[in-house]
Amino acid sequence: MVNFNGNLISSTDALFTSKNRGYKYGDVLFETLKVINGKIFFWEDHYFRLMASMRIMRMDIPMNFTMEFLESEILKTIKANDLLGATARVRLNVDRGEGGKYLPSETSKVAFNIIAEALGEPFYTIKDNQTYEVDLYKDFFIAPGLLSGLKNNNKAIQVMGSIYAKENDLDNCLVLNTDKSVIEALNGNLFLVKGDKIKTPPLEDGCLKGVMRKQILEILSKDVNLYVEESSISPFELQKADELFITNVIKGIVPITKYRKKTYGCEFAKELTNRLNTKIRLGS
Repeated sequence: MVNFNGNLISSTDALFTSKNRGYKYGDVLFETLKVINGKIFFWEDHYFRLMASMRIMRMDIPMNFTMEFLESEILKTIKANDLLGATARVRLNVDRGEGGKYLPSETSKVAFNIIAEALGEPFYTIKDNQTYEVDLYKDFFIAPGLLSGLKNNNKAIQVMGSIYAKENDLDNCLVLNTDKSVIEALNGNLFLVKGDKIKTPPLEDGCLKGVMRKQILEILSKDVNLYVEESSISPFELQKADELFITNVIKGIVPITKYRKKTYGCEFAKELTNRLNTKIRLGS
């Protein structure tokens, strides 16, 4: 079952017409959520990111779009799919409805839909001896700026980069901005470990304002033995790193084990995953 503006309908029914602005122009934002036993991980961070993104996109935020209302609609969708006592992946889409060309019509109204599906592990894990190989995707680049950090449906680089990764037997690719700095992976933020120094690209470089990125930075900020900075990462630095890892809400922390001829360990990533799970259990 799919939630369309508060109404539960079959997933085989049409959600919208060909006039939908999200379909026609990518005039849509989304949040990908992890839900366990009816608890939405980091819901407050997701909600406020969505509201901030809607303001940037000049969308009129409906009066009923409160954190409590959207949470109840998400849980209603999960329950309708018999996932209330399980682990679920949820996608919350918010579009500007129908009408207009590039300029929205005065009758265009913000709409939402929610899709839920079963997910595997409840908490985050890193399996022993898992391999994860990446390379740079250099066919196209992301421009630094506010729009690049939004979670919207304009994901051409991610789609083409994923095709490139499959064709080259890679697990993922790292994306560059127009200044040729490494800013993120195709599906998550990037962190670099070198000794006691941890780096992640700043939002100004064009990376996604990731919810998991925020959680990791909060955890790291409490460790007085680490030096954490948000600064640009050059391709040259990748081969000098002790560890590289990718973060997103669904997978948590994904250690990179190989980049070109360089191989990496994952001891710090495993330790950090334990801290992340502790943070979740404590609800902090």
